[in-house]
Amino acid sequence: MKRLYETKISNARWIAYDLPGNIGWIAYIVALILCFAKSPEFMSNCVLRGLTVTAIIPALMMLVGIAELIHERICKQDRILPGWQLFLGFGFLTLGGIAGAVLSLAGVVYGIVQDVTVTLLCIMLAGGVLCATFAGLIFMGFRPKEDL
Repeated sequence: MKRLYETKISNARWIAYDLPGNIGWIAYIVALILCFAKSPEFMSNCVLRGLTVTAIIPALMMLVGIAELIHERICKQDRILPGWQLFLGFGFLTLGGIAGAVLSLAGVVYGIVQDVTVTLLCIMLAGGVLCATFAGLIFMGFRPKEDL
């Protein structure tokens, strides 16, 4: 029998976590897209370009998490989930946010050292932190449910 996980957080707390978390992943992905679409000055630096290309992986993790959460909402199961769905949804959002924040921070620090403007990487850093923090808070709120 598969293990189910349930959260008992209030609707108000869920919304308080969900909104900044959504702002985070959206900001991260939009800023990442703009890095390639607008090709700012820092993209000519091979290290920063490499970090930005690598930052696609956390964005994909976030998108997998969002797709899973949409699936859970459609199935009306967003408060009681099997472990694999919990991990694919909130787990991937949390890990994607952490990985995105780490890569973005590395780019911001390197950009500062190289005296290069890295505004989009700063937005990605903030987005990754928001996504990781608030998806993580929801993720940690789930507890094993008694076997049925």
